[in-house]
Amino acid sequence: MPPNPTAAPQDPSQPLPGRLGNLSVPQQHALEKFKKELQDEGSWVPDRHDDATLLRFLRARKFDLVKAKEMFAACEKWRQEFGVDDIVQNFHYAEGPEVDKYYPQYYHKMDKDGRPVYIERLGKLDIKALYSITTQDRQLKHLVQEYEKFLTERLPACSAKVGYHVETSCTVLDLNNVGLGQFYKVKDYVLAASRIGQDYYPECMGKFYIINAPYLFSTIWSFIKPWLDEITVSKIDILGKDYKKKLLEQIPAENLPKDLGGLCECEGSCSMKDAGPWHNMPKDEVEAALKKIRNNEFPSSPAVPNVPKETIIGQKA
Repeated sequence: MPPNPTAAPQDPSQPLPGRLGNLSVPQQHALEKFKKELQDEGSWVPDRHDDATLLRFLRARKFDLVKAKEMFAACEKWRQEFGVDDIVQNFHYAEGPEVDKYYPQYYHKMDKDGRPVYIERLGKLDIKALYSITTQDRQLKHLVQEYEKFLTERLPACSAKVGYHVETSCTVLDLNNVGLGQFYKVKDYVLAASRIGQDYYPECMGKFYIINAPYLFSTIWSFIKPWLDEITVSKIDILGKDYKKKLLEQIPAENLPKDLGGLCECEGSCSMKDAGPWHNMPKDEVEAALKKIRNNEFPSSPAVPNVPKETIIGQKA
């Protein structure tokens, strides 16, 4: 179907549709009704259920309030059953430095739009060594702990740095040297982790790059794709060995580890530095930024951010 010639183009300085600052009248009504119903039911938690969070659930269900509430209720039930609050407060992933040797997963600085960059090196996976020092259950608890830190520390710090509400991440999944056999050994964890992200932390993915995708990845992708919704799939770029130009269009070379085609060489290892604005920002500044997010005091991210390079680079650990 040809595009509507009368449709107004997206103003790059305005937020994307469905975000605060760019809601249609029906979308605004859905948000207000969503919040009121939660308040009336006694299930609204101000510290977690800010407008931006409720909008994530609404966007994930295309502003169908009934479906968004079902998704939200399932999330709250899972949080209680999985013990998310206890994990945040008490879970200690002591094996983290050893796990990093066999399955590196880490946040590292920001992309050009101010998003925290998350890197996962599936190609370095040694499943036998990995499960000699940890378990899938502990990996998932660590994943959830990192999701919560992403929402309450990393996004607020990035938002404070760039001056608008950063809501999503930029993920790089490296499949260098990944074979079918290697993938199937870890598929249960990958699928469980994918479902947690999709079902309980919706609309947190801004960009997703799968790099060094092997020739046989189409078989792996056909296994994963049915588990993902169409919105998630639309945000994924599958790249082969010639990924660097595309990746550097989104991530400054200074912020991308050298072994992925960038210029960053953190002392020791980029994967263990947790480099980014969240690392050295004083706790009270992070908390102030989080409060601004919860009070809708940050403007939403423009559709096409224009962040000065000097603001983005140089986030040292």
